[in-house]
Amino acid sequence: MAAVKNTAHTFTLNTGDKIPAIGLGTWQSKPHEVRAAVEAALRAGYRHIDTAAAYGNESEVGAGIKASGVPRDQVWLTTKLNVTDHKRVAAALDDSLAKLGVEYVDLYLMHWPASVIPGQKAVYDDWNFVNTWSEMQKLVGTGKVRNIGVSNFAIKNLEILLNDPSCKTTPAVNQIELHPCNPSPKLVAYATDKGIYSTGYSCLGSTNSPLYTNATLKALAEAKGKTVQQVLLVWGIQKGWSVIPKSVTPARIQANFDIDGWGLTEEEVKTIDGVTDRFKVCNDSWLPVKVFFGDDE
Repeated sequence: MAAVKNTAHTFTLNTGDKIPAIGLGTWQSKPHEVRAAVEAALRAGYRHIDTAAAYGNESEVGAGIKASGVPRDQVWLTTKLNVTDHKRVAAALDDSLAKLGVEYVDLYLMHWPASVIPGQKAVYDDWNFVNTWSEMQKLVGTGKVRNIGVSNFAIKNLEILLNDPSCKTTPAVNQIELHPCNPSPKLVAYATDKGIYSTGYSCLGSTNSPLYTNATLKALAEAKGKTVQQVLLVWGIQKGWSVIPKSVTPARIQANFDIDGWGLTEEEVKTIDGVTDRFKVCNDSWLPVKVFFGDDE
């Protein structure tokens, strides 16, 4: 276990590109904090930054990348198409690139499988995520995206997409909520079987996470002389997905990256797998359609 270098680990996507195992998430990061967080993360050694149009912080993320001095081609950059932009995919990508101040992103995700009419809590009746994916497929080969994928897709919606004749490009990634209290084994297995790689967001359970006080996780972390956060990140990587912990505190950003030189035994992984508490950080109640069906476990 001593030679484990989790921070340098990558996973190969169905395109052949290699996504870093750990990145910095920027969801819910407050304005004026994100730029410094991104800069701190890249200086600490992170090489994967995750943002989205919906977060409203792409400009700060871009400024943080520039301020870090790390060359653009050494940073894996992910951003996402907003729910209200499904009918303007190419234009929305251009907007994101302009805000980020880059010529391309490594991964462009459809943030949610819901095509929402701007300004309304309603979806289009003449357009859905299958149509959106058709537009996203056109981005491949433009030089503006290296990989395209989806986010928050349950098995049901993945099946709808993959079984549609218009789907010529299998998503490279499905970014979903993944932690011991929302482990989604069926969904991860289904995606893996189809060649779709999983990235775990809210991998630490988000702000004031119940995971930090979970007795099983606390006992395991104490026994290993690690933080619960570090154990959760290594668990995710050893389960085979990339993790994107969010933090704006430089000390925490550094601590979350302090996961080299050790790992979890099979028994320890099974102990974490055995956590029975369940909660979701992210629900679909704010959307006009249901996207989570409780069938991922």
